[in-house]
Amino acid sequence: MTSTARTPATPRTWTVSAREDTGPIVLAGLRASWAPLAKQAIVAALVVAAAVTSALVPWLVVTDAPRMWTGVALAVAGLLVAGVMARWPGAARAELVVPGLDFLAIGLLRFGTGDNRSVFLAIVVLPVIWIAARPGRQHIVYPLIGTCATLLLPYVLEPTDPRPSELVRLAFAVIVYAATAAVTNELARQADLRLSTAQRRRRVAEGEIDRAALVQQSLLPASADGLPPELRALGVCIPAKTVGGDFFDWFPTPEGAAFTLGDVMGKGVGAGMIATAVRSLIRSTVDEPDAATAVRRAATGLATGTSDVESAQFTTCFHVRIDRDGHARWVDAGHGLTLLRRADGSVESLRSGHLPIGVGTAWSSNTTSLDPGDVIVSVSDGVLDLFGGDLDALDRFEAWVAGRPHPQQLVDGIAELAHRGEHPDDVTVLCIAYQR
Repeated sequence: MTSTARTPATPRTWTVSAREDTGPIVLAGLRASWAPLAKQAIVAALVVAAAVTSALVPWLVVTDAPRMWTGVALAVAGLLVAGVMARWPGAARAELVVPGLDFLAIGLLRFGTGDNRSVFLAIVVLPVIWIAARPGRQHIVYPLIGTCATLLLPYVLEPTDPRPSELVRLAFAVIVYAATAAVTNELARQADLRLSTAQRRRRVAEGEIDRAALVQQSLLPASADGLPPELRALGVCIPAKTVGGDFFDWFPTPEGAAFTLGDVMGKGVGAGMIATAVRSLIRSTVDEPDAATAVRRAATGLATGTSDVESAQFTTCFHVRIDRDGHARWVDAGHGLTLLRRADGSVESLRSGHLPIGVGTAWSSNTTSLDPGDVIVSVSDGVLDLFGGDLDALDRFEAWVAGRPHPQQLVDGIAELAHRGEHPDDVTVLCIAYQR
């Protein structure tokens, strides 16, 4: 067989879970640009409702209707400005203009509905919180100035000498709204610190996961160039997350070559670390002719002295050693998802009653003779999800394998099914073709 025939066109596929930051950033930007409009809509609605109610309800005082409606016009003008900011986010730099208009609008509303007897002064708390929620201690001072403008506007429009009691009431109101601004600003500052810390930790974690994915990817066999000419191997591994618990491997042995497919319980970095350990321990038995020896060594190397069942750290594994004459010795450690497709299209199952690594304590090898054109297909349980994931999924998968005589068709077909949509579990397939 030529080198081209032995080397798969796509020896491995490794897809990384989508974690693009541009989407969240764009959405956050859109939310930020529309936030002033949402805030101002509430303020404007309250100001309009206060003016309409004052005009319609006879027991509410209207002392200066023109100025009351001027306040309404300012609030609506602020709504229009906020709409411009939502349409053109670059204008958001002038966001504080909108609550500034609100302070004047509420002051005019207060003056036009009874001055110190107005029941609508409480609306001023909304622009106070709006400004104070922005980062920076200066945003405590700005709402304080705006509140003072709202409270003192009547004395500007109609100069009088305030009574001492009125001065005390105004001073107390300023203190209350200043305290509201200070508390709001501090809460916003603490929330921003927590968010920054969480984002920093996320970036660190993502960097570690990306490095782990690169390490695990580098452990997959890059090509089948080192295998005997009688054997051809192809594999694909598509993790459900950035780092998966599935793996496949092959390496030459003195008599031929060894092939492994493993599925670690769980997903993520922890499963990837165990998969790497199992792969390394099995490779350490390169000179052992018995396939079961590799599984026993892996189990011994992973033993912790505690119950692996309780910690849910176990690995199903199929390992086969094929000589150049087609003699195969294989062991199935709780995997049960390996098929032998004969050259005539018939399909046999290569499975045993042995338990997975981390659960079982003894394994023995089985033997099979391969004829030219035979293909061994081993998959992880994530592949069955691509065929329905129910009790009949294995039967459908066997029929699917029977209709595809070439390893490349099998690998490419499973990869195509996996890439059509989300898959909840890692998808891995290993194909071994024998020909002389």
